[in-house]
Amino acid sequence: MRKHLLCTLVVMCLAVGSAFGQNKQSDEELVSELLQYGDMNEEEIGNFDFLYREGGESLDYDELMVENIIDEALSHLGTRYVWGAKGPNSFDCSGFTSYVYKHQNNTYIGASSREQYAINRPIKRSEMQAGDLVFFTSPRSGRNVGHVGIVLDFDPITDTFTFIHASTKQGVKISKSTEGYYQRRYIGVRRVK
Repeated sequence: MRKHLLCTLVVMCLAVGSAFGQNKQSDEELVSELLQYGDMNEEEIGNFDFLYREGGESLDYDELMVENIIDEALSHLGTRYVWGAKGPNSFDCSGFTSYVYKHQNNTYIGASSREQYAINRPIKRSEMQAGDLVFFTSPRSGRNVGHVGIVLDFDPITDTFTFIHASTKQGVKISKSTEGYYQRRYIGVRRVK
């Protein structure tokens, strides 16, 4: 891995310098300078892990935390819906998401779906990852935020996702973005700060 990284750096520097005619050093000097980093220890190499993350994962994506959040959310499948309920025996949509994050990660994400939409970090749909909050309108909210769930997975090829949420009719359940109701009502996605 170290040799691959060094070779890549050498080739990139040579190509960029040659393409713009800005190589003030000879190729041999540049290669020699870059190769001195071959003595980097594993800790220093670890700082470049972001170069090898699959799917463009952001640096603030904590896989273990997300796994715990998802496990907690899934443990409530089938729990009934009650408007205003904050769990654990019943939930409304924002009560469910706030309970999961508070219980598993001791994180306050906001009390209502609108507050959760407002205070967490906006990201593009193409950046969506498991653990993100996904927002929809509802029949009572008009064009405003009225419903929230937690993303379980995202397929960047089809631009579709699955999410877990507290639905009014079936309680905590898993739904897909391809379902007509949610497809029409999608508003956006937020990453918990």
